[in-house]
Amino acid sequence: MKTLPSLSRRSFGKVLAAAPWILRAQPAPARARIKIDTERVIGDIDPKIYGNFIEHLGRCIEGGIFDEGSPLSDSDGFRRDVLDAAKKLNVTLLRWPGGNFSSNYNWTDGIGPRDQRPRRLEMAWGTVEDNRFGTHEFMQYIEKLGAEPYFCTNLGVGSWQQAQQWVEYCNSSEDTAMTRLRKQNGRAQPWKVTYWGLGNEMDGPWQMGHRSADDYGKFALEAAKLMKWTDPGIKLIAAGSSNFGPNADWTGWNRTVLEHLKHHVDYLSLHMYVGNRGNDFGDFMASSVELDSRIKTAAGIIDAALSGEPASRRIYIAWDEWNVWYRARGEGKEQGRRILEERYNLEDALVVATFLNTFVNHSHVVKIANMAQLVNVIAPMFASEKGLFLQTIYYPLQLFANNSKGKSLELFVDSPKYASKRFGDVPYLDTSAAYDNGALVLNVVNRHPDRAIEADFEAQDKKFSGAVEAWEVNGPDIKAENDFDSTKVRAVQRSAAAQGNRLAYNFPPHSYTMLKVRLV
Repeated sequence: MKTLPSLSRRSFGKVLAAAPWILRAQPAPARARIKIDTERVIGDIDPKIYGNFIEHLGRCIEGGIFDEGSPLSDSDGFRRDVLDAAKKLNVTLLRWPGGNFSSNYNWTDGIGPRDQRPRRLEMAWGTVEDNRFGTHEFMQYIEKLGAEPYFCTNLGVGSWQQAQQWVEYCNSSEDTAMTRLRKQNGRAQPWKVTYWGLGNEMDGPWQMGHRSADDYGKFALEAAKLMKWTDPGIKLIAAGSSNFGPNADWTGWNRTVLEHLKHHVDYLSLHMYVGNRGNDFGDFMASSVELDSRIKTAAGIIDAALSGEPASRRIYIAWDEWNVWYRARGEGKEQGRRILEERYNLEDALVVATFLNTFVNHSHVVKIANMAQLVNVIAPMFASEKGLFLQTIYYPLQLFANNSKGKSLELFVDSPKYASKRFGDVPYLDTSAAYDNGALVLNVVNRHPDRAIEADFEAQDKKFSGAVEAWEVNGPDIKAENDFDSTKVRAVQRSAAAQGNRLAYNFPPHSYTMLKVRLV
């Protein structure tokens, strides 16, 4: 066997000086171990965690999903390109009409002949609302999209009667003034809307009709009673705390509200937006650590509220607003028509993937999640009068919603870690697993900015069978963005293979990867 000649220390130094890339280009790969056991089930993954949200805000509805007179719209005024892209996202549950907008919205303004509907000052976002998109238009869009509707009632400046009558208008088959009005407006049969929110972010001082936890709990209780007496089959979502200001009592609000509503509501609504104002990639990538902590805390508060109640009485978490949002926020950026139009990059898409991992990993208690919002306004799609492009965050949401189904599995993950300023040691690999009738889906985010991580997967009770389908969301750098004429970040199919009970995969830096394979 021929050996290479040895180099003196001086000669070796000359080689490195001439070609320093020899050491830089080929670092030893970091490694991780991941064990999979199909009996370690966390819970059933509810398809409603892949929901979305539209609000009368900026160009989300008008100029987004609904664009009357546009050559890109259908005969009902709905943008065809937006609808097609939304269908590919497999949106399961669509929340409407807000958001902050709902706290000053009278639903009766949005029914009847469009040209006769009143124009109102819209004080949440500083515009005038023409009400051309209302209950019937929303339900028409729901039918086109193939999603379930989620109505958020006005418990800000609205009344108990307004909330009750909206349920009656939408759901009742009795012969009443409300159902006759619905029929007069073109809908004979009730829609039977299941999901109803009891107001939006009522703990926030920014909210019209803001109340204390005790006052909101008492007020929402009476609305809940009237709404469920109208239709006992509906599911109600209480407004949990979304205020994380310096004087906010997040846990206290949720405890007090549940004490009032624990016998009437089915979900506790929570919201969370994150950003990277400090341009700290490591801390931003660890945002889901905080999400994980808040879910655990909220689940504990729910368990405490239900202590002593029958085991069958359950309240779940509805994380019905979440996203990356910070560039188009503050400093007068939240008034007018073209507002909250966040442009997303690769690092934002990776954070979105870690949030989706977290929802899957808490599938036993998180049963609803709604990304905010669908188009233009902090959204995975961006439209102009001429066309549409898919933002970076579209791709992880699409992959999860179309593939991560069935039961979530608790994985054993031994991953290299890094030290973040806010959260301490954080694993480079963020993971989740979904198992559905032999089909295993593994979702893996590599948080490392410039280093691949080799992972060895080991199935504990099964064997891998057949080809491994691999999809990677990545781009040339963490700040890469998409635009109308440039798609730098997208989902690309990769190759992978497994043998027996082992699968090895090299996860590139700053990437989200979905692996899909069968287990036998």
